[in-house]
Amino acid sequence: MGGIVIVGAGQAGASLAAKLRALGYAGAVTLIGEEPQPPYQRPPLSKAYLLGEMELERLHLRAPAFWQEQGVTLRLATRVEAIDTEARTLRLEGGETLGYDDLALTTGSRPRRLPAAIGGDLENVFTVRTLSDVDRMAPAFRKGARALIVGGGYIGLEAAAVAAKLGLQVTLIEAAPRILQRVAAPETADFFRRLHAGHGVRILEGAALSRLTGEVRVTGAELADGTRLPADLVIVGIGILPDTRLAEAAGIALENGIRTDDLGRTSAPHVWAAGDCASFPRGEGRIRLESVGNAIDQAEAVAANMLGANTPYRAKPWFWSDQYDVKLQIAGLNAGYDRIVTRAGEGGALSVWYYRGATLLALDAMNDARAYMIGKRLIEAGRSPDPAAIADPATDLKALLG
Repeated sequence: MGGIVIVGAGQAGASLAAKLRALGYAGAVTLIGEEPQPPYQRPPLSKAYLLGEMELERLHLRAPAFWQEQGVTLRLATRVEAIDTEARTLRLEGGETLGYDDLALTTGSRPRRLPAAIGGDLENVFTVRTLSDVDRMAPAFRKGARALIVGGGYIGLEAAAVAAKLGLQVTLIEAAPRILQRVAAPETADFFRRLHAGHGVRILEGAALSRLTGEVRVTGAELADGTRLPADLVIVGIGILPDTRLAEAAGIALENGIRTDDLGRTSAPHVWAAGDCASFPRGEGRIRLESVGNAIDQAEAVAANMLGANTPYRAKPWFWSDQYDVKLQIAGLNAGYDRIVTRAGEGGALSVWYYRGATLLALDAMNDARAYMIGKRLIEAGRSPDPAAIADPATDLKALLG
């Protein structure tokens, strides 16, 4: 057989390979990625890299020499066409067959795209997911160009911020009644709406896209209410989907991603999954997390379990977003909240605390690292301070940890 093979050379795949070696695994490790680049960071792509503030080499998760030193075989620009879970083999593009003792699927996610029928395949219509995506869109980011952002989630808002910083005329449309509707409280949405307005971004909420216009290259958009918007480029930020295509074709069970148990095992023997593509048990239900933190932590847990640790993965969700000079840090998961407490910080900082009944679920901290760190520790410890104490500006947050 072929040792451990990892399909997907993003954050999760790279973390899993590195952890196997750190834990002393001496067998063959092969990391397969479709892109020609060695594993790299994705979050800076649409921010520092597009702004020209980060060079390509700094995107790499590890220096290229690391993989050779660790005895990890990188198979880049390589597409896996099929998995045979009974024979324990992969068929690669071109017909090559590769065997494995254990297989890890870290295939990540792929962006939702607009249908071709409404103009999704016109030139200068972009998604933001890979290095090649950003390299393709960079020439269109000319000062004064008219940029239309479709989607008012964090992906769309980050794209709007970069476009505005580069001097483009930016309009963002969101079909829902408000931006960030699925992921954040109205108070957080209000903060970011004001922030973007202050940088000249026009935000249209409750504005459903009917179609993009143009013959070959996009020239604008028509909304459901008949409004027409001119555009020299369009960035589509309407979410991502777990990349489960290989697993599904192989008959591996899916449930909002590749279904795993709490150790990371899939329904197929000797096949594991981690990162954006994997759903796992949490509490009474299941969850799939799209974050760098989860990709690292879950992949490292799966690496240990592949080597026999038999330790259930317990996620500690955290996320972040950078827009202009604001760093948003999120701890916990706000699903099911029924009460919001806001707390003003210094210099315009703000934190938004999510409660269900008396239980603290999550918080959003805008330029308030202190509130974030304390809130994160409270959530992870299962502690819920009195909401009145959080709202009181006289409360010393650190004392709540005592």
